[in-house]
Amino acid sequence: MIAFFQPYSLIWTRINALIIKEILAVWRDKKSRLMLIAPPLIQLIILSHAATLDVYNISLGIYNEDQGWYSHEMIQRIKGSPYFKNVYEFRNPKDVVRAINTQQVIVSLQFQSNFSRLIAAGETAQLQMTLDGRKSNASQIVTGYLNTIIQDFNRDILTYQGVRLPEPLDIEYRSFFNPNIEYILFTVPSLVAILSMMLAQMVTALSVSRERENGTFDQLLVSPLQPWQILIGKMIPAMIISIGESTLLMVVGLFLFEIPFEGSLLLLYSSMIVFLLAMVGVGLFISAISHTQQQSILGSFVFMTPTMLLSGYATPIENMPHWLQPFTNLLPIKHFFIIIKGIFLKNIPAYEVWVHTWPMALIAIFTLSLAGWMFKRRLE
Repeated sequence: MIAFFQPYSLIWTRINALIIKEILAVWRDKKSRLMLIAPPLIQLIILSHAATLDVYNISLGIYNEDQGWYSHEMIQRIKGSPYFKNVYEFRNPKDVVRAINTQQVIVSLQFQSNFSRLIAAGETAQLQMTLDGRKSNASQIVTGYLNTIIQDFNRDILTYQGVRLPEPLDIEYRSFFNPNIEYILFTVPSLVAILSMMLAQMVTALSVSRERENGTFDQLLVSPLQPWQILIGKMIPAMIISIGESTLLMVVGLFLFEIPFEGSLLLLYSSMIVFLLAMVGVGLFISAISHTQQQSILGSFVFMTPTMLLSGYATPIENMPHWLQPFTNLLPIKHFFIIIKGIFLKNIPAYEVWVHTWPMALIAIFTLSLAGWMFKRRLE
């Protein structure tokens, strides 16, 4: 207890010395500098073009002003499709907009009030399709599913009813937050989050094990630093490096890939700091239980693989079994995906950022506390 209440200036002088040591240790190593900068940039450029998504269990919204037979038949065919799991019927356009904003649905269809009457009269009817552009690749796949259903509707129903029109339905496509449905607008912000997560975890996961291998960890043990001071000294350099790397990746995304930025930098960096704290806690825990850098790398791989599979990036969370979906809420990157894409493409309000930030804050408190407990236990 006495060591904890040391003079404030003395404590931070020691921590500051350790922070400078950590930064210099990384910066003086040419290989470390190269590994911190080159791989994330290469992965950003390559993966942004190579990443693909599969879509199942789609949630769709319907706003039907018509209530006629033809619109009813179209809706029943959509409900009977194996691709669409949840079909919500809304009573006003505001509910449709709200459902897309909150990602309750990925696409919505709007039937005009004269839809059935125009088709029955042998005229072309209009169908409006609104997509969530934040999930550009998934939206394009969903559009293909719906176009197939519409083509079958034209062939099986309209032709049998004696309607002879080259284009019975005129589909009007709209896309929120991504008018041209460019997959790059979805991929690049997601990759910024992924690469930032990997960097923050790896830097801290290798920190203590590197000290053990180099034989300098014993020097830390006999120094006046307390275990919690050592943890802070390990954590802050990783945070500085990760935030700097994230900023570099965002600059590349903005200028090289021309990703629009609609939201607040303050909200983005505030949530990013909480997100990185959670990942640093994971890295410190892995480092505390590892004796060598190889063990740290293996531990990071063991954590990273399921995290990527459950994050919603490679496979939509809606595709996963129901019992597995709640576990995705324990992953910080799942929440940060929503924040970073929302701030980049949509300008989501502070309240919505907070809704997804406080779970990351709880995860950060847990991971940092667990890392501190394990670190202290290994020192005893």
